[in-house]
Amino acid sequence: MPVSLQLLSQFPLLRSLSREVLEPLSAAMSLRAFARRAMVMSKDSPILELGFLVEGRLQGVDFTVDGRSVGLYFVDPGDYFGELSVVDGKGASEFVVAATKSTVAFLEARAARDLISFHPELARAVMARLAQRVRLVTAQRTLLGLPNPFQRLCVLLLQLPQRQTGQEIAVDNAPTHQEMAIMINASRETVTRAFQLLFLNKLLVREGNTLKLVRSDVLKDIAEGRVDPPKA
Repeated sequence: MPVSLQLLSQFPLLRSLSREVLEPLSAAMSLRAFARRAMVMSKDSPILELGFLVEGRLQGVDFTVDGRSVGLYFVDPGDYFGELSVVDGKGASEFVVAATKSTVAFLEARAARDLISFHPELARAVMARLAQRVRLVTAQRTLLGLPNPFQRLCVLLLQLPQRQTGQEIAVDNAPTHQEMAIMINASRETVTRAFQLLFLNKLLVREGNTLKLVRSDVLKDIAEGRVDPPKA
């Protein structure tokens, strides 16, 4: 089904476009719903598209040669994905799965490429996103090189999108233990035990889906190897 103009206006990447540009774009896009854990975009698929997340949450993942999954990034409502394939015309470099029940608006890659080519502000935004992806991949490689999973978890917590709340740092819509486990190459049980110690030592506080980093300075010291992880 086509995507309404009202819905398109919710995507930051498209807000600068005029109604005259958005109307044919609306007719060319389609909405699809995905159950939790469903495959949204496959690196093995010949179909290339630019996806915009309407609701839910997605996670970019890949697999090691021995079959272990590695979490790469999250996609939240209003954000987009698949831009690398749009730019170079090649297949996706990772899989994108639904972390929760999700709805996605898709635009065929050729139409997305034309849109970027004729609108410099979109081109600049996509270039900035690609640069951000490179930085994230570099940070992820550094994280995975750390020998201690507790240390890797602290690095990840400090890398998640944050907001300042007084003296504390808050992480809204925090990933699940399983999602964080595949991002740091550890088991879910290892992450759960680490969280128990962080809560016990009052370095973290959970309020619903929000994590409060009460002692971000200590987390940073653990992440950088200056302080040993707490023990039970």
